[in-house]
Amino acid sequence: MRLDRNNYSVPAKWVGQTVSVRVTAFSLSIVAKGEIIAEHQRSVVRDEMVCNPWHYLAVLEKKPGALRHGVPFQAWNLPEPIQQVRKKRLQQDKGDRAFVDCLLLAKDVGIDAFEVACKLTLESGVVTGSIVLNDIRRLTEPDRPKVLSACHDLQLTTEPQASVEHYVLPTMQK
Repeated sequence: MRLDRNNYSVPAKWVGQTVSVRVTAFSLSIVAKGEIIAEHQRSVVRDEMVCNPWHYLAVLEKKPGALRHGVPFQAWNLPEPIQQVRKKRLQQDKGDRAFVDCLLLAKDVGIDAFEVACKLTLESGVVTGSIVLNDIRRLTEPDRPKVLSACHDLQLTTEPQASVEHYVLPTMQK
């Protein structure tokens, strides 16, 4: 979205759609279908691109390589543990895709849970996308009750006998 010679990002699904803008001296809100879809601090500099990287996740799903070189992601100010995981993942084969999968889940559960999951992953010493995703899910999903399939009323009818005879080799028997 362009205003006063500046470009402001909107979520990817709204690109090319009709939106309205509510402008104040310090901020602007972009509205579509009666809902605020994006908010930005208003830039006083001309010809600037004001991006929210979260708006581009749908693009990353199709082109995960944009994470390395895309303008919105170059100066993305993520918490330090997330930056460390990102750096390690991008050095690995298909690391772009794995980190994008983590970002997609983080958008739903929140950046705080993502940061904690990254800390846990870094502490484990093995940084993979599946470990980060597993840590995020463990942190955010409610504990599942453990269901026992056995009946609680089971009782022994014969007392077990302690015997080591079946462990003794045949050559050692008298």
